[in-house]
Amino acid sequence: MLKIGVLVSGGGTNLQAIIDSVENGSIKNTEISVVISNNKNAYALERAEKKGIKNICISPKDFSDRAEFNRVFLEKLDSCQVDLVVLAGFLVVLPEEMTKKYENRIINIHPSLIPSFCGKGYYGLKVHEAALSRGVKVTGATVHFVDAGTDTGPILLQKAVEVKDGDTPEILQRRVMEEAEWKILPQAIDLIAQEKVSVENGRVRIAQ
Repeated sequence: MLKIGVLVSGGGTNLQAIIDSVENGSIKNTEISVVISNNKNAYALERAEKKGIKNICISPKDFSDRAEFNRVFLEKLDSCQVDLVVLAGFLVVLPEEMTKKYENRIINIHPSLIPSFCGKGYYGLKVHEAALSRGVKVTGATVHFVDAGTDTGPILLQKAVEVKDGDTPEILQRRVMEEAEWKILPQAIDLIAQEKVSVENGRVRIAQ
């Protein structure tokens, strides 16, 4: 049984996609052990509570400095003994100590086709605003492993989404979530649960 911890900062739509996929069997042999948020008002915590999933808020605002927050956050995560950490809209930079300790055990969903529109400053609606400003015809989402960089880890899955005339950042964001994010994030977790994923020389291999 793959035990996962889901890290969230906001509404938790990707968390809901994971919950639904575990319940309907799309994600097999997996248990959501804990949901952790840096935001006490995150609706994602309520989603977890409704399903009886352990949920925790650890906010940087409650600590004197970021180093203390990082230390307590990592201690709390370690205590949950998860096999895989899933970043599902988590807007906190992970400390290097954590990315090293959980090497190839943290995945993230990013709302673009990496390496386009990724890296520092590209998150949420900003990604879609940038894509529309450049007039791209195709965008999408990427699931990747997390390393010490920003959106630089090995790519696991990607899915393309058409950009349509008249799209606003909000409309495009919703389409990317519905057509890509909510599909490939559960798919990636299921592949890992089935032990079909490996990382070799910085590249992901998926067994058939």
